[in-house]
Amino acid sequence: MISRLIEAALRNRIIVLLIAAGVIIYGVYAVKTTPVDAIPDLSENQVIIFTEWMGRNPQIIEDQVTYPLVSNLQGIPRVKNIRANSMFGMSFVFVIFDDNADIYWARTRVLERLNSAQRLLPQGVTPTLGPDGTGLGHVYWYTLDAPGYDLGELRALQDWYIRFALQTVEGVSEVASFGGFQKQYQVVIDPVKLQYYNISLMDVVNKIKINNNDVGGRKFEQSDIGYIIRGLGYIKDISQIEEIPVVTINSIPVRIKDIGAVQMGGELRLGIIEENGEGEKVGGIVVMRYGENAKDVIDRLKIKLDDVQKGLPPGVTFKTAYDRSDLIEATIATLKEAVIEEIIIVCLVLFIFLLHVRSALVVVITIPMSVLIAFIMMKWFGITSNIMSLAGVALAVGDLVDAGIVMVENAMKSLSGETD
Repeated sequence: MISRLIEAALRNRIIVLLIAAGVIIYGVYAVKTTPVDAIPDLSENQVIIFTEWMGRNPQIIEDQVTYPLVSNLQGIPRVKNIRANSMFGMSFVFVIFDDNADIYWARTRVLERLNSAQRLLPQGVTPTLGPDGTGLGHVYWYTLDAPGYDLGELRALQDWYIRFALQTVEGVSEVASFGGFQKQYQVVIDPVKLQYYNISLMDVVNKIKINNNDVGGRKFEQSDIGYIIRGLGYIKDISQIEEIPVVTINSIPVRIKDIGAVQMGGELRLGIIEENGEGEKVGGIVVMRYGENAKDVIDRLKIKLDDVQKGLPPGVTFKTAYDRSDLIEATIATLKEAVIEEIIIVCLVLFIFLLHVRSALVVVITIPMSVLIAFIMMKWFGITSNIMSLAGVALAVGDLVDAGIVMVENAMKSLSGETD
């Protein structure tokens, strides 16, 4: 069988060359289009459901949020397991699907169930789907280097400018902010004054909500000119909150400043982010979308960071905390070095022992051809180019070279009339 295959190849050299050219062209295409990452993604095919209900203890979260969600999500097709975690003010549900299930099909099925599960949850509690990324999707971390700036200002800059800009990058699923203080208006109520004026705390909360809103009117015409009437009510500073009336006693309004104090503060934090012992930092974590090419996403992200940098306040710059592209480039460089070194060693060994350049070229050509064929197979089976797969290619090339050297040596002996 092998002898007839070799004979057919020798008699049809044009066809063999055309097949080799096709393999080279398609192999180069596979090398350029195969997703590149540093490490293989072995995470489970899962959809995360996040529900926030601040101020409630884990037992209430478990009974009123987590349990209704988990029980309603039972029976979704192709689900292997459902896991859940309840903590203070937050609930996490992890729906694990089969490995061959399409992630976006799975998210659609979960979203359908969440629509019906909404009626089982307390009023005002809305579950949301997590980002369409994996556990290894954190491809880039950055911090804001801004001497002299307040942590609250930096966090506001990250949340309302940088994060929205970076989420427009193709392949980015989410930009998670960390560090600093999330600014908020804080109303500190005096309970003695509430009791004196006979006002409940919910009355204060409802009045602030009602007064922090724009309302629409109708069209008003005067002198053949139409005017759109609308009421402006969004809170813009502390003084506007202080002037909100809560109740009226004897035609005298009792305002927020009469029963408490209003201040600008930060949301309660459960931890801090510090970098190299130099103090607290504010920054973001870029999460790559499922199935994207990590290197391409990081390259596009760096271009976007340069554009965003132009709109930052003076003295604020980006500082890279983690960049996976460095490891990716090192992995690719290792494979290139291994292939080049093997080609050089094979050429030297064959030329020294056989003293025949054409025989050395026969073995040398098989090295890049085998690497291209490996990339074609990786693309067909959906395997990313990572440190594990590329290391396997490099090791396999070494075994391939050994066999090629033995075959060329035997061919040379046969052609020269020598016998073992």
